[in-house]
Amino acid sequence: MTAPKGHCQQHSAERYAQNIYHYECPEGAESRPNNTMPQSLSKVYTHIIFSTKHRKYLIDTQIENDLYNYIGGVCKDLECNPLQVGGHKNHIHLLCLLSRKVALMTLIQQIKQGSSRWIKTVDNRYSNFYWQDGYGVFSVDPKSVNKVINYIKDQHIHHKKLNFKDEYRKFLNHYGIDFDERYVWD
Repeated sequence: MTAPKGHCQQHSAERYAQNIYHYECPEGAESRPNNTMPQSLSKVYTHIIFSTKHRKYLIDTQIENDLYNYIGGVCKDLECNPLQVGGHKNHIHLLCLLSRKVALMTLIQQIKQGSSRWIKTVDNRYSNFYWQDGYGVFSVDPKSVNKVINYIKDQHIHHKKLNFKDEYRKFLNHYGIDFDERYVWD
């Protein structure tokens, strides 16, 4: 196999097999000019779901829009474009484009920490607001983005028939994720 023009064209499987992680082109091999940088491109849609601690109904109509906007702002600050944020009384759904510069774990940590800290300052009734420790993240086909946006927008309708635990189990089963009930809920 030939490397793309501008890259080293003498790859050595033998060197990689020896676990040599720093690889320089051998003398005389074509290499990338010093003044160019490779482009890193990505477009990863993620559907993130997590609940309040013990699924307590703490997301009420007085706070939900501000909470969703706050979470969207955290995403924007981390260059993870939020496409839709929503949820219901005890959980959040977030569809965003994951930045190639931010680890997923960092994004979720910043969302949970910041929003939990913020909501406690809004009113004393939120003083015991906490998110569950875990979360679910599901990849979204670009052709299904609008479907997921509408799904998130319609959370209040979905939850007239389905509770959060059953909804979350459906996602886990749909994506073929093995899980143990003892460790999913906190």
